[in-house]
Amino acid sequence: MIQVFPAHTRNTTDLGWLKSHKNFSFGDYFDEDNVGFGVMRVCNDDDIAAGRGFGPHPHSDMEIVSIVLSGAIKHEDSLGHVAVTGVNGVQRMSAGSGVIHAEYNASDTEPMSLFQLWFMPSKRGLEPSFENVTYEPKALVNALLPVVTPEGGEHAARIHQDMSIYLSKLEAGKELVFRQAENRRIFLMLISGKLSANDAVLETKDSARMEAEQTVAIRAIEDTHFMLIDLP
Repeated sequence: MIQVFPAHTRNTTDLGWLKSHKNFSFGDYFDEDNVGFGVMRVCNDDDIAAGRGFGPHPHSDMEIVSIVLSGAIKHEDSLGHVAVTGVNGVQRMSAGSGVIHAEYNASDTEPMSLFQLWFMPSKRGLEPSFENVTYEPKALVNALLPVVTPEGGEHAARIHQDMSIYLSKLEAGKELVFRQAENRRIFLMLISGKLSANDAVLETKDSARMEAEQTVAIRAIEDTHFMLIDLP
């Protein structure tokens, strides 16, 4: 089963310095029928103005992943981590037993955009941790590049959950096939372009939630940039 969620159906918050498109219930937006997908709880598509961001605030028992689409974000936390992540970079923070962090646009002159993703951890009360990784953009071309996995690696962040996040830039007319085990889910977010996933068609910033689709054929109708998440 594939459910497509067009971009215009997302809940949008516009605070001037922050424009946030929310794919799931978050903050002052609550829909009891849209609180998550498997272990996934948040997929916010955020645009943050120059010099602005989220001040210090607490988290616990959540795996928080930030994928930068343009500009750069600065992270600071109560564990002493300070890091700047730009395009082709991914941050992973395990809030675990509790952490305070802040995130800001790293530039005083340029806007930035990112996906912020939240996932339930495999168990509660983990030791908080932070990781910042980069990947080679050429590795995305006509391939599914894992950037977050349970094992981690030199160019992939390690997450405390049985799931993986892939990025791809698929050229027009090209096709990729993704296969997964039974009883798993796929969340597909189209960053730009137009594609088909089996019988479903997605355009820029549309998303799809898939269950009982062990084989998914993704074909780029035009040059396409997308994110695929394999979930329990």
